[in-house]
Amino acid sequence: MQAAHSAGKHALLVADTGAGKTLAGFLPTLVDFCPSGGVQPGEGLHTLYISPLKALAHDVQRNLLAPVQEMGLPIRIETRSGDTPSDRRKRQIGKPPDILLTTPESLSLLLSYPDSFQLFAGLRRVVIDEVHAFATGKRGDLLALALSRLQAIAPDMQRAALSATVASPEAFREWLAPWGDVDSVTVVEGEKGAPPEVEILLPREERVPWGGHAAIWAIPQLYEEIRRNRTTLVFTNTRFLAEYIFRNLWDANEDNLPIAIHHGSLSVEARRKVEGAMARGELRALVATASLDLGVDWGDVDCVVQMGAPKGSSRLLQRIGRANHRLDQPSRAILVPGNRFEFLEATAAKDAVDEGRRDGEDFRPGGLDVLAQHVMACACAAPFDENALLAEIRASLPYAWIDETIWQRVLNFVATGGYALKAYDKFRRITRDTDGFWRLTHPEQAQRHRMNAGIIVDSEMLDVRFRNGRSLGKVEERFAASLKPGDTFQFAGLDLEVEQLRDMELVVRASRRGAMIPSYSGLRLPLSTHLADRVQAMLTDRAGWARFPDDVREWLEVQAWRSHLPAPGRLLVESFPHGGREYTAFYTFTGWNANQSLGMLITKRMEDRGLMPGGFVANDYSLAVWGLKKVEDPAPLLSPEILNHEFVDWVQDSYLLRRAFREVAVISGLVERQHPGKRKTGRQVTFSTDLIYDVLRKYEPDHVLIEAAWADARAKMTDIGRLGDLLDRAVGHIDHVQLDRVSPLAVPVMVMLGRESLPQGSVDDELLLEAETLAGAAMQLDPLEDEEE
Repeated sequence: MQAAHSAGKHALLVADTGAGKTLAGFLPTLVDFCPSGGVQPGEGLHTLYISPLKALAHDVQRNLLAPVQEMGLPIRIETRSGDTPSDRRKRQIGKPPDILLTTPESLSLLLSYPDSFQLFAGLRRVVIDEVHAFATGKRGDLLALALSRLQAIAPDMQRAALSATVASPEAFREWLAPWGDVDSVTVVEGEKGAPPEVEILLPREERVPWGGHAAIWAIPQLYEEIRRNRTTLVFTNTRFLAEYIFRNLWDANEDNLPIAIHHGSLSVEARRKVEGAMARGELRALVATASLDLGVDWGDVDCVVQMGAPKGSSRLLQRIGRANHRLDQPSRAILVPGNRFEFLEATAAKDAVDEGRRDGEDFRPGGLDVLAQHVMACACAAPFDENALLAEIRASLPYAWIDETIWQRVLNFVATGGYALKAYDKFRRITRDTDGFWRLTHPEQAQRHRMNAGIIVDSEMLDVRFRNGRSLGKVEERFAASLKPGDTFQFAGLDLEVEQLRDMELVVRASRRGAMIPSYSGLRLPLSTHLADRVQAMLTDRAGWARFPDDVREWLEVQAWRSHLPAPGRLLVESFPHGGREYTAFYTFTGWNANQSLGMLITKRMEDRGLMPGGFVANDYSLAVWGLKKVEDPAPLLSPEILNHEFVDWVQDSYLLRRAFREVAVISGLVERQHPGKRKTGRQVTFSTDLIYDVLRKYEPDHVLIEAAWADARAKMTDIGRLGDLLDRAVGHIDHVQLDRVSPLAVPVMVMLGRESLPQGSVDDELLLEAETLAGAAMQLDPLEDEEE
């Protein structure tokens, strides 16, 4: 890194966890502040560190202070995020630290101040940690635009990006390069560390479950593991499962071991308390979500547990790296599958980690809603020339595609809201003056922008507080609205009773009664294409079945004997009767989003063809559709042209596009969540966006936000790319099998019928009972064959 810095190059450092990436990223900065470096502390902001997580920024601050103090450097290091007190944020602009640790959103807000030109004028370096975690999404779009602005303010600024799990260094090198100058970026490969030790936990003297995702069967074995270790970090894929697993562990905690929980909905105080306890080695176990799976350096963690399917080898590798966090010692991890397909997925992920294979999302064009937010931030800082700003924007990879026509549409939207909305003064935010510069229509627009700017649009949340004012965190407004005084629920590891719901607060008290658990709609982690392909390959590799548990091997053997196994490059479809209905199962391996979309489209086609569909259910691997009439030929239900018209009609008439529009409307600043002294409820935001959406659909269907919403709906909510690949593959490559009963492979998705809208985990016991009934039918041999044997 120092060599690249000395040569005036930008750098991408790819190195294993524990190799010292973060310190390497800061090394040129520390060298500059050494007596021979010629830089004096207090001369202004020298280095900007960008982190995807607030927790990571605080952890880096702790770990960076030690070497700085050991070297005797009087460097001032501070963090800045949404949790930073307002007085400190104000001071940081007037009297900046030497090193500032922040997030993409906080950096964008800093750039919206007139003082930003002075603040960043002397900026020497930007260090982007865990770049793989956000570069391919909207946060990466926002950061790419911010980097272009910083480069314009400080032309000699050097960029450095760090990651342990970049699947394609060349793609990230292109993203990091200003003006597409890839030759200005040097890729630095770090020393390889000890290979991780990964094992898959299996039930003792029992079978791998057929259904369910919470893997509660493993709690006794997990607790034994926690007792053996100094510190165990237990990862879950959702906040709901974090609360659920924590409660079950706490119930099993007969030794009263210090076990804690951490996720993004908890209060700042609660998160900081847990992070501090972990840093001091005071916890024996911590149950967490993705809020802690990036870069946090706790050397005393000697085992990482992944509850449920890992969904991607890079994500798993990142989480495994939290154990030991030393280059010369292997990180130890245990994967706990919730069902048989998850066992296959865990095995595929373990194989990928053993082989050093990584996966990741592809880069896509930058979002127009993010661009509109950035334009507004630039206007808040100072009047701008549209040609100069366009050139600056095109210097970033996500927006190199922006042409003059699209640019004018974005400018027109920020200025007036668009053709259909320009008659309303509330949407007039910027105007062009007589000199040709764009400026704010009123100074108050700057405050409104800063109060509402951001990329992450979560479900509306309500504060959970005790009567004395102590905050525990936030729960979804939709969940809170379902509660009444006297109801109990579980949150932050506590059983709570509702006292009252007032304004944007849920007032509670501790309870000794049994509790419900908050159900978050939150993020559903997608199954990576890489792992999906590996799982499908396993199904046809009969020689490889020898390493599977007996019950899993028997499951696949009976499936092969009774029906077929999904073959690479082909689509297996099974039709069978069950419970007086006709079912058809499609083994797609395209992930939940694509399967949900396909289910909607197939049931619509079934209805048009008189097959009387009743519904469908999906998981990451398969889709089961049921109706009153048998599907004799699935090919007409899967023709690729289904995406040309029916997909468009379905998305426009469904909630998907409205939901996508709500997000882009908030991100672009068209609809504001915050006003001075007041915050809109989620219901009010939804009402506002739905009203605007209906107006634009009718009077301006080519509006820039409609276009942005379509891009989101295709990419994020329906996974249209994987769906299109599946339909193309299905042409002439369908293996359709007619069966007289449910097949073994269909059991994991069939047990979810009627349960898909319920919280995962709470119905696991009932699901397992139903799974055993289904499995008995699926695995039963025919009577005649029983007699012959």
